[in-house]
Amino acid sequence: MTEDRLRRRLDDLNRFGAEAAYLTDKGREAYLADTMDGAMLRNAGERILIKIATVAEKLPDEFKSQHSEVDWTGISRMRNLVAHHYDKVNDDLLWQALTVRIPKLLRELDL
Repeated sequence: MTEDRLRRRLDDLNRFGAEAAYLTDKGREAYLADTMDGAMLRNAGERILIKIATVAEKLPDEFKSQHSEVDWTGISRMRNLVAHHYDKVNDDLLWQALTVRIPKLLRELDL
């Protein structure tokens, strides 16, 4: 992978992280609300998580090995759960990923 392509993928991760921050700034109550607005926020959160995990999966192995502190396997598993087993997605767990795991990932990658 070229440096330019790697930089674009890291920029994508940073942008998706900003989207997660924007969404979570709406608040946990709004996110979990049993309303159409709450459903839209949860759907957006799922999509953000899938996008982040998809980009993370495409990062070169050499880059991942340089960042062994990142739970690359956990990122992939969460993506697979959200993408393929949507009926088993725990909204509290997804909220935790959006508010804790994604910001942690960005910090670990110095983004």
